[in-house]
Amino acid sequence: MYTYYLQKIKMKAIKVENLSKAYQLGEIGTGTLSNDLKRWAYKVRGKDDPFLKIGETNDRTTKGESNMVWSLKDLDFEIEQGDAVGIIGRNGAGKSTLLKILSRVTSPTTGSVKVKGRVASLLEVGTGFHPELTGRENIFLNGAILGMRKKEISRKFDEIVNFAGIERYIDTPVKRYSSGMYVRLAFAVAAHLDSEILVVDEVLAVGDAEFQKKCLGKMNDVSKSEGRTILFVSHNLSAIKELCQMGILLENGKLSNYNSIDIVTQEYLQFDHQKSKYTHDRSKINKLGFIHKIDLFSYEKKITNSFKAETISYASIKYEIVKPTKYFNIGFTISDTFDTHLYSSSDTDKLTAEQLIEIRQPGLYNVIAPIPLYNLNSGNYKITFIMGEINTTLFDSVEIFFSIENNNFLNTGNRTGILLSLNKWQYTD
Repeated sequence: MYTYYLQKIKMKAIKVENLSKAYQLGEIGTGTLSNDLKRWAYKVRGKDDPFLKIGETNDRTTKGESNMVWSLKDLDFEIEQGDAVGIIGRNGAGKSTLLKILSRVTSPTTGSVKVKGRVASLLEVGTGFHPELTGRENIFLNGAILGMRKKEISRKFDEIVNFAGIERYIDTPVKRYSSGMYVRLAFAVAAHLDSEILVVDEVLAVGDAEFQKKCLGKMNDVSKSEGRTILFVSHNLSAIKELCQMGILLENGKLSNYNSIDIVTQEYLQFDHQKSKYTHDRSKINKLGFIHKIDLFSYEKKITNSFKAETISYASIKYEIVKPTKYFNIGFTISDTFDTHLYSSSDTDKLTAEQLIEIRQPGLYNVIAPIPLYNLNSGNYKITFIMGEINTTLFDSVEIFFSIENNNFLNTGNRTGILLSLNKWQYTD
């Protein structure tokens, strides 16, 4: 007697092999043959380019090693059908270029991309819609591009318009739309029309917070309920971790890691942590003092930049003062990803006025600063350390990124907002 076991096999939605993309640096055409010839004539005679934009320079004395810049270099990865993948990296890492290639907006210089299914993309404001057509006409146009019949689009039409919240303006040309209205309609079209792959760039940052939350909910729904593949680029790591199971980390156009989203975001934050400690630009600061080293410790005394919400962490700071300094101060501020100031502390918090004017002598100092994290919600944060004379001269500053991993220590589910309430409510008769 034979027993057969059925196993769900996940298909490959995207396969990328040896993918690279290069762009050529240098002049581009002016738009007309006569102006191109005029530019060439000025250049032959050694005169300045008459078509340069304000702010550009006519420096013909320097030349780089190459007139090609590689936005992406030798990428290899596979994405399974139904996966939600977050693509993260610093500015200029190649995230948007990768999405444009996967969306077939631009072609790779070398390598290949195999995509199984139709792709709906939301890349940047101004793409995907014809500005002279109305919102209604653009919905049907995008559906037709995806291969849908008019009857199929009509069944989705009311749902798209209601989600975008632009019923009153649906018969207005989209060139009259604000950027927020444009993004709302563009996302609604991409998310509701039939496609196997949904690609969304940082363009969602244009919308308000309520609509961003609505979009994340919809993407989560189409990924889990409909089995569609999601590719999502954002600098909001909290949103990426909420939506995605897998992550791609790009660094200078190269694939640094492709793994679970927790591992990838941890590596990204650790990379920023190391960069901020050791490579911040000291050339533009006052040479009166330096921060030499900062380590963040968990309550377990382990060096990390990932903490739990119910704990207190510590910063070990090694700094140097070059000359005797009155009103010296070293401290830190904690901010969220939108640079909202949440908390600050310094070594002068408990000093009297007499103690403040005491002169801090030159030398090396080591100090341990407590960092209370009891009330911070899960998410990504920045801690900025500064030293100098109070309200006058900045000596040095260092930024370090860290994350709060979990706020469910009360077993009531993750909470919304930046701050957590740990207060106990009391009922009275």
